[in-house]
Amino acid sequence: MLDTLAQVTGDNTIPDIAAGTQIIVRDEVWLVRTVRHTEHDGRRIEATGASELVRDQDAVFFDKLDEIEVLDPRKMRLVADDSPGFRRSRLWLESLLRQSPTPVTNTHIVAGHKGLADPMEYQLRPAHQALSNLRPRILIGDAVGLGKTLEIGIALTELIERGRGERILVVTPRAVLEQFQHEMWTRYAIPLVRLDSDGIQKVRQTLPATRNPFSYYRRAIVSIDTLKNPARYKHHLEGQHWDVVVIDECHNLINRGTQNNQLARLLARQTDALILASATPHNGKPESFAELVNLLDPTAIADPSNYEARDIEHLYVRRHRNSPDVKREVGHRWAPRRDPNIVPVTPTPEENAVLDELRDVWLHPVSGQAPVTGKGGTLFPWTLFKAFLSSPDALRTSIERRLKTVAERTDAGAEIAALSRLDDLAGAAQERGPAKFEALLEHLREIGVAKDGDIRIVVFSERIDTLHWLRDQLRSRLKLPEKAVEMLHAQLPDSQVQQVVENFALASSPVRVLLASDMASEGLNLHRQCHQLVHYDLPWSFIRIQQRNGRIDRYMQEHEPQITALALTADDPTTDSDLRVVTKLLAKEHTANQALGDAGALLDLRDEQIEEDTVMEFLRQGRDLDEAVPEPEPEQLNPFAALMATGGEHESDPPVPTEPRRTLFDDDDNFLAVALAEIATRSEKLDRHRDQEKDMIAFNTPEDLTARLQDLPETYLREQGVAERIRLSGQRRFAEERLDKARADGDTLWPDVGYLAPVHPVLEWATSRALARFGRDQAPVMAADVSEPVFLTQASWSNALGQAVLTHWGAVTGLPDSPSVGDMREALERAGLKEEARNPGGVGAWVERLQSLVPAAVDAATHDLRQRRDEMEGDLLERLELHRKRLTAWEQQALFVAEHSNATAKRKNVVITTRDETSALIDSLATSGEPFVRVVGLIVPTGQAA
Repeated sequence: MLDTLAQVTGDNTIPDIAAGTQIIVRDEVWLVRTVRHTEHDGRRIEATGASELVRDQDAVFFDKLDEIEVLDPRKMRLVADDSPGFRRSRLWLESLLRQSPTPVTNTHIVAGHKGLADPMEYQLRPAHQALSNLRPRILIGDAVGLGKTLEIGIALTELIERGRGERILVVTPRAVLEQFQHEMWTRYAIPLVRLDSDGIQKVRQTLPATRNPFSYYRRAIVSIDTLKNPARYKHHLEGQHWDVVVIDECHNLINRGTQNNQLARLLARQTDALILASATPHNGKPESFAELVNLLDPTAIADPSNYEARDIEHLYVRRHRNSPDVKREVGHRWAPRRDPNIVPVTPTPEENAVLDELRDVWLHPVSGQAPVTGKGGTLFPWTLFKAFLSSPDALRTSIERRLKTVAERTDAGAEIAALSRLDDLAGAAQERGPAKFEALLEHLREIGVAKDGDIRIVVFSERIDTLHWLRDQLRSRLKLPEKAVEMLHAQLPDSQVQQVVENFALASSPVRVLLASDMASEGLNLHRQCHQLVHYDLPWSFIRIQQRNGRIDRYMQEHEPQITALALTADDPTTDSDLRVVTKLLAKEHTANQALGDAGALLDLRDEQIEEDTVMEFLRQGRDLDEAVPEPEPEQLNPFAALMATGGEHESDPPVPTEPRRTLFDDDDNFLAVALAEIATRSEKLDRHRDQEKDMIAFNTPEDLTARLQDLPETYLREQGVAERIRLSGQRRFAEERLDKARADGDTLWPDVGYLAPVHPVLEWATSRALARFGRDQAPVMAADVSEPVFLTQASWSNALGQAVLTHWGAVTGLPDSPSVGDMREALERAGLKEEARNPGGVGAWVERLQSLVPAAVDAATHDLRQRRDEMEGDLLERLELHRKRLTAWEQQALFVAEHSNATAKRKNVVITTRDETSALIDSLATSGEPFVRVVGLIVPTGQAA
């Protein structure tokens, strides 16, 4: 009968265990990968099969549902390692190190900075800040172009390293689904299955009707538009718990009562870690920003209308291009933007007739009243004006919609007549052709846009009617092939949006002109092959202008971005000419971008539509924009705007700490090469190839690895054939070259050689294979140049949530009488147990003699961990005490606010409930129970008699 420490059934609990522990379930041996506490089913244990029938199979067990036996570490059996250079032992120990999560006491960056990106300290701060919080939660509010996606990748890598990133859900606007998926995989080796509307349907076709589609994949990315329908997906989401939820462009979640806000609240309840990201994270209202912060930490802000930087600084980072830490690091990879180029356009006679009609009848009527029926009479004329500035087609569409709206009104005769007259004039302008288009043609020819040229350009317009007209005309007048002019707008299906974005990023693609609506102004990277942008018509919103410009004006733009705008002139300079408005809006946005990195601070309204309505109102009142819009200087901002601009800079914080990962190998590709050499057997012809100069490894994909790769992006699997053969490089420079080459030469964005990032699934697979090389309750014995036996130990102490709080990898000497515990890696280094080590064999006598000392080694390592506990846990306990004080202060202030605002008893009960839940969370994070300690290896003296 097997020696076990405990057996569990029903509601009993198993002892504390750690990653790498061997357990027995259903009479088979499994190696534990991760342990996580669940609300209803006890601890969730992910494991890989170690015994013959289940070898390399993955499984999930729950200690309240499954009968689990934990092998007694005091009964660990010593076995001689006869592999060349003790390869199995080194792989075994390395794999234990890799499978053991970084403890929660460690807030240093240990792996995220090893992704395929320029290492920049400012991009490490959000991850470090999140790890320092009660739960890993953060709002990344960095300005457009600073690399929020990279910062998210760093944070996800760190959470995965800590065993807190097994189940990930990313929610983004649909236009950036594939881009985000591509960045996570190519730069951080984090696979996200794209669950757009088509993807969810495919999954549901393969599942039983009662199966939750969101439980099918561990890590997925889905659009806000897909999820926000509560009738379709709310019950599926409520049944899931994620380790991490990421919500990109989170400013879409602010308004209470909306479907987006309800979705955000639901997801915030269903996850441990929460990462929110937006370049415009507030709408100018303290209460709205407090709503976002409340998703992260409901105890941060007691009074949503009155709070300070110190209340939110632990949850919020906000930098812009000219922030000191950013400016120091990005200058060499971000070409400065040129001054905006305003192209004045003289209207045709037909267009002048429309402008005169708009001025005399709608904008500044002699009677003092525009012929508008019902509500909206104040700003509707300006809506017509803006539509015409886009194109005569857009104006006629607006007129058509308005006529349908007022057709049934008996008092709309004057408006209908005025609209009909305006439509006739617009029709004449349409037939003649807009002067703006001729100016656009001339500009495109000047900069070199042509079928056989390399120049690409993004042309933005607010109106889809205008985009369609431009597409047809540009293809014809520039004699461009059909695929040279593409469109991006909200009415396109998801698959077409993704394809257009990918094509525009490929140098080999024929796309030369991308016609885009403002759907493309959020999140998309359009700078890879492009540094020219034209506003065919300009939004009257500083936020939207900044978002548009940020598509090409961003980090890693190596050519000076050129922003151009077309603007109609007017015969009478005192009228509200397009040229006057465009010139002032663009100039102010440009200046604010340079000074503040945030043009939204100018009006401090933080909502595109409100900004646009405000500008319309300024023009209606005849106010000069120079007087109406403040200068972009920090001292001119109101207190809340100043808080948003500087409260997240963390300028006085010390540098973000980093540290090397725990490893016995020089780098990841060396580890993988040795692991493959051990894995390769007669039955597995891996056909391995190693290029050490490029740190590249290629091999045929084994069947059990193929199964693990099914979570990778479908297009990557198909286009690169990784199910048959996989190519990886651990060298950042070479991997970046292959990624650049894919964009420049190929017909796909996926590189033919992947980057071996620290959390790559292939490394996880190699680790599981290496751990399975030793049988149940076994520890390897190695011979080396040591003076006495050295017992190698793993010691871990977890909290009530199953998270590792303390870990120590020890080297026990002096047994049995004078035990001393040192560091395992130092002991291995001194013993010379490296790749070139020689295995002399002959350790059998040592095994027999020292087997009885295994319990003593466990006792010594356990005593040592208890001695180290106060020192190792001290920083965590200090942080928890800080959270307790913060919680007490929040409760007192929140109750005071509730009492003085005539809040209902329900609101006061919410405060008390939130306090109790947060207090319980604080109490659960320190070490609890007993430590888990075991012997993982033994080094004995070479050539000495036992």
